[in-house]
Amino acid sequence: MAWWSCFGCGPSIAAEGEVRLPEPFQLPAPLPDWPQGGDFSKGTICIGELEVASITKFQSIWSCSGATFYEPQEIPDGFHCLGHYAQQNDRPLQGFLLVAREAASCQSINLKPALEKPLDYTLVWTSTDLNDDDNSDCGCFWSPSPPDGYEALGYVVTRGPKKPSLDAVRCVRGDLTDECENFKSITNMGGNCYIWNTRPCHRGMAGRGIPVGTFFCGTDTEESDIPCLKNFDSSLSSMPNLEQIKALIEHYGPTVFFHPQEIYLPSSVSWFFENGATLHKKGKEMGDVILASGSNLPAGGTNDGEYWIDIPDGDRNEYVKAGNLKSAELYVHIKPAHGGTFTDIAMWVFCPFNGPATIKVGFASFALQKVGRHTGDWEHFTLRISNFSGELSSIYFSQHSGGDWVDACDLEFISGNKAIVYSAKDGHASYAHPGCYLLGSEKAGVGVRNDAARSDILVDSSTRYKIISAGNLGDAVIEPCWLQYMREWGPTVEYNSRSEIDAVLSFLPFFLRFTAEAILNSLPVELYEEEGPTGPKEKNNWEGDERG
Repeated sequence: MAWWSCFGCGPSIAAEGEVRLPEPFQLPAPLPDWPQGGDFSKGTICIGELEVASITKFQSIWSCSGATFYEPQEIPDGFHCLGHYAQQNDRPLQGFLLVAREAASCQSINLKPALEKPLDYTLVWTSTDLNDDDNSDCGCFWSPSPPDGYEALGYVVTRGPKKPSLDAVRCVRGDLTDECENFKSITNMGGNCYIWNTRPCHRGMAGRGIPVGTFFCGTDTEESDIPCLKNFDSSLSSMPNLEQIKALIEHYGPTVFFHPQEIYLPSSVSWFFENGATLHKKGKEMGDVILASGSNLPAGGTNDGEYWIDIPDGDRNEYVKAGNLKSAELYVHIKPAHGGTFTDIAMWVFCPFNGPATIKVGFASFALQKVGRHTGDWEHFTLRISNFSGELSSIYFSQHSGGDWVDACDLEFISGNKAIVYSAKDGHASYAHPGCYLLGSEKAGVGVRNDAARSDILVDSSTRYKIISAGNLGDAVIEPCWLQYMREWGPTVEYNSRSEIDAVLSFLPFFLRFTAEAILNSLPVELYEEEGPTGPKEKNNWEGDERG
């Protein structure tokens, strides 16, 4: 492994005084006593030959202007540290480190123990010249040297040049680990040394990789050689049961605020069906009435273009497009995340209609008539809950073809530990904060507007929800008939979408026109097609991880 040094990279004492350390984050309200049952929120999780615990209390070791490095505190008896934690200084301290011990109840056919001490340490980075007489405050990063057949899952940080004790961490037997990838850059230490957060390569419902909470230290182009843990307990026993899931939703369920000028509101699926939505088949002139339960919808298969749903014509067309807030409810999908050490609570919002887009170029905005609109809009956000404690870790905000994970420390809360979700006007993308968000280029000020604001138009997901899928609970949750419909929830309407865009471009000064055209051409193709989306189960994130 490469060795770097950074002469002059500030230690914990900077020229202006001490580096200000991040303040620990706490949710606004204490956690309740979750309903009993199973291994959810027990503090430790068995993952096969190892039992792991999540530590969220840290002792700072060394700081520079960009980040602080920590070791875990209050490690339970018999558990061992696997590496240290890195945290940016400009944000609240919210993170975890897994510690591990061999599971007493697990009988392994492997004669080697699951955990072993490192044989030695290799210095990979230091903040100063170790030959200097005064180097007691320098920061040093050490890579544990694992025995043959074992892997180091993190780095060890020391203040001063003294090599860490061999008891400081444990290495894990290689067959108990999984691949990791660099995820987000934490800081640049100088000397071509970058600190990265990591995450498992294998994620989603089938993924068994478990993040340890440690960091990777390397060049800006280097791939992580730090693995993560792997869950070999196929039962995923730490997942919450149905009663616990309901308690989690009622404690954390966000309030969804719609824009004060929103005219395309959500409804329940059954209201949509009851108020004239029809099922159409290719080659058949008339559509069929859809039963409120959706039981006469074709189930299974793939989106083959043979069927689609449409809203009624005539007087009821605008009525159905407007939705029905009174009937609206959030449709909940429960799935394991990070090898069953977290639970994802995906909450789906259905709107009968998605409104047309508004294009922003600089200070000017142009409301379009056709581009962006379609029947049957499905949007969602996802709560990620730690199965060690039941604590909310983050929320994923879905935004058209992408989205963002937002840590709990960066959320707005409206009541206790209930966060706020802002639904953007017309397109219903979700955001953590109010504002005007551009799908395009924020820097150039060109793109599709997503305006999010608080209003009196809202849905409280902590009370207005329905659990529609939880595969780990077996028959405890029966999926509704309409969830098995894999075709489109709206018709395909052909028109020349470029004509509206070209009309906008024609108003622009010559020097702006080509820049704006290039940005608008790079937007997702579905923006320019009036085509109904597929339902939740056809989305990649139904079984996979979110795209953040």
